[in-house]
Amino acid sequence: MQGTTILVVEDERSISEVVTLYLTRSGYQVITAHDGRAALQELTKGRPDLIILDLMLPEIDGWEITRRVRAEGATPIIMLTARREESDRILGLEMGADDYVVKPFSPQELVSRVRAVLRRAQQPPPSLHAQTLTFPGLRIDPVTRLVIVNDNELMLTAKEFDLLWFLASNPRRVFNRDQLLDNVWGETEYIDPSTVTVHVRRLREKIEADSSDPRYIHTVWGVGYKFEP
Repeated sequence: MQGTTILVVEDERSISEVVTLYLTRSGYQVITAHDGRAALQELTKGRPDLIILDLMLPEIDGWEITRRVRAEGATPIIMLTARREESDRILGLEMGADDYVVKPFSPQELVSRVRAVLRRAQQPPPSLHAQTLTFPGLRIDPVTRLVIVNDNELMLTAKEFDLLWFLASNPRRVFNRDQLLDNVWGETEYIDPSTVTVHVRRLREKIEADSSDPRYIHTVWGVGYKFEP
């Protein structure tokens, strides 16, 4: 935790102050921004270890900030929003959020979610002794964490890579959602039930020529998912 920096982007100053207080008491270093433009300015100064991001922001909204952050890397994002619909949660996960917290929320619970997301983000990568996995049209390098499809280098988030690596390391074996959560995320507390489905969908969109007719990641209806080499 020492030296862990969190960027809190929230236009309601009362919420921002409470979140900052609880995070600081928990040992985190906190940077605040109260609109989207200020948040992007902070991000030009350096990447935090995690971003807590309100969606409804002045200047530039949280969706656009998430898109820009994901275009450049895998910094963990926890979205804050008053939107309670499941479709909004799924959209947030599809955009690349690591967690989605609905207002009003308990500050203690938010701190617990921060810890959980940081633990998942800091899980050790595949062993440096692991061999590159090579399949027709697909190469997965565990050391550099590069994924190359038909000579095109892809940008995956940390968890997208971990999910692909796990499935590809166990070809043709079917895993249900709980098994994937246990093996890839390492815990199920505070994880939205839609997380696995959303990550599989995003992976297919990135590695498959036609995500509606996947070559590599297959759905076994009523059971789970498998990787076909």
